[in-house]
Amino acid sequence: MSAPGRPKRESPLGGVARSALGGAMLTQSQAPQGPRADLLRIAEWIDPGSRVLDLGCADGTLLAHLHDTRQVRGAGVELDDDSVIAAVRRGVQVIQQNLEEGLALFGDGQFDTVVLSQTLQSMHHTEHILREMARVARYGIVSFPNFGYWPHGWSILFGRMPVTGQMPYEWYNTPNIHLCTLRDFQRLAAKLGLRITHLATFHGQREIRFLQGWRSTLAVYRFESPHPRADA
Repeated sequence: MSAPGRPKRESPLGGVARSALGGAMLTQSQAPQGPRADLLRIAEWIDPGSRVLDLGCADGTLLAHLHDTRQVRGAGVELDDDSVIAAVRRGVQVIQQNLEEGLALFGDGQFDTVVLSQTLQSMHHTEHILREMARVARYGIVSFPNFGYWPHGWSILFGRMPVTGQMPYEWYNTPNIHLCTLRDFQRLAAKLGLRITHLATFHGQREIRFLQGWRSTLAVYRFESPHPRADA
């Protein structure tokens, strides 16, 4: 099913059945019109014509942008019904599945790049999903709120959990259960054998290049899988 006026998109899923699906939004505000700055940077890291899997694809903004600008063969995995409808209207192919159950539906090296945007911090099994990403694709891209952002330290100093634009929830209703700093993620990546190839950090729509660990609210990493490629 595709949105009116959009060309039919080639599926990278082969014979896998497709269904409309959505994903839980991790912020309480509505997404801005058009791709966010971090999504545009993610798009720059993806080769034209490659196979892309977007985990927690929400309304399909990134995949639609990648199809239109990079001619990728893409598919999304989502859970929330409203987001599913929005993704389908964009012409995005989606599969309804809980990411906590892993990516057993996909074969080893089935994709060139797998993306997990602003969802890692809500996963119960963080190491497992990163290992699965490295299994199904040569490259993985993840983004998450940077808990090392300096105002967070002030909040904790004054006895309160931080509440900011990137983390707008109170401690008792937040879906963000695994918060980390840039250095925390880098240590985990090293433990799992993931070679970090790129890093970009943002504060809203502005990219941060100086004192990234202190001044950014969002981190985006690209890593290479440790598994050998079949075509290597």
